[in-house]
Amino acid sequence: MHPLTTSFVSRLRQRDESAWFELWETFGPVIRAQLTRWGRGNVGAETVRDLTQETLAAVSNHIDRYDPARGARFSTWLLAIARHALGDELDRRFAKKRGGGRRAASFDESYGASSSEPRPDEAYEAAMFRAKVLAALRKVEGESEMFSFEAFRLRVLDGRPGKEVADELGTSEATVSRHLAAVRQRLRARLEETMATYSFTDQERREAEQAGLGPDDRLFDEAVGEIHRLECLAARGG
Repeated sequence: MHPLTTSFVSRLRQRDESAWFELWETFGPVIRAQLTRWGRGNVGAETVRDLTQETLAAVSNHIDRYDPARGARFSTWLLAIARHALGDELDRRFAKKRGGGRRAASFDESYGASSSEPRPDEAYEAAMFRAKVLAALRKVEGESEMFSFEAFRLRVLDGRPGKEVADELGTSEATVSRHLAAVRQRLRARLEETMATYSFTDQERREAEQAGLGPDDRLFDEAVGEIHRLECLAARGG
């Protein structure tokens, strides 16, 4: 694994609260959305939030059992744990109605039974990738000067023309371009760190470049803007 990945796993093993919070902030929204889909209206928002916490706590507690050499992506493993947490909740909820019923599977049984593991669809995998990009973007926003990031937001995230952005900010297009370049450079560095931290397989490590987040500035800006717009659409339930 990449040194940043290894370091992050070590922090989880050591019960580092900041590492757990990073998981929650980065992947919590994706897991909540997936649990809501699975619940089909039968699981309320508070329960979904609790199950998301259980899922990410289980990741921290059982990270030693994740082995990328087995061929499963981290996102797939995370999905299996979320499904197990939801299954336990439904078992508890309907135990009396069923008069007992089957014994809930242990975590090991759930993870080990590949035939019954939930299979991630393209929408889930896309959301997991966007979560990594957005995590890097949040870091860059916190590190950048307000004017610089506002120029980047208007030009790249909102996709507005350079002249329009310059007029709104009361500056020249050349100045906007300089601020864009500074934020873009910082974002590339943060993306590299974020992808390395949460990418456990070669396939995951190739995702950024395959999505257009490579050395070409124009393609990079288009890819970041599209990822941001897709996430906004998903947040609105579109």
